[in-house]
Amino acid sequence: MSQMSAQAASQLASQPASARYGRAAIALHWLSAVLILGMLCLGFWMVGIPRNTPARGFTFNLHKSFGVLIGVLVIGRLLWRLYHPAPILPHAMPRWQAAAARANHFLLYACMVLQPLTGYLGSSFNKYGVKVFGVALPQWGWEDKALRAVFSTLHGWLAITLSLLIAVHVLAACSHLMRRDGIFQRMLPMRS
Repeated sequence: MSQMSAQAASQLASQPASARYGRAAIALHWLSAVLILGMLCLGFWMVGIPRNTPARGFTFNLHKSFGVLIGVLVIGRLLWRLYHPAPILPHAMPRWQAAAARANHFLLYACMVLQPLTGYLGSSFNKYGVKVFGVALPQWGWEDKALRAVFSTLHGWLAITLSLLIAVHVLAACSHLMRRDGIFQRMLPMRS
């Protein structure tokens, strides 16, 4: 372990428990991670299902149902974050890393809000609408192929952007894990 990472780990270990994420934040993070990764995989896979088949209808409705749930979960995460700010980063962390972490988190949250919103709006401009596990939600639009195409295209590009941001987030987490600087452990359910 380098002297810099040893100093960072020592500094983190000497910080109070408030320097870690709380149990609720950790639970929301990992639940969101599992659901979002599952939805991204399902979304990229389902576009290949042949049109006008029962499998396509079922899969799209499942995707929409979980998309609404994720949208509600993300709003919950944002509200939680307003009243429970993230723990500060160790002073030993280079400024560029701290700035990159903040930027990545901001963009992740932006995508996590816009992704379900564009999916919901895109579905509001077609005849099927959105059903959450069989319960129809109000449509904000009418059948309009052009508007549906706009929101569907945005939804697709956001999926790609979100996937890239998640990859950066995971690579950064792995980097912190390998350096043993204590940053990764702040989001684990139990102290390591």
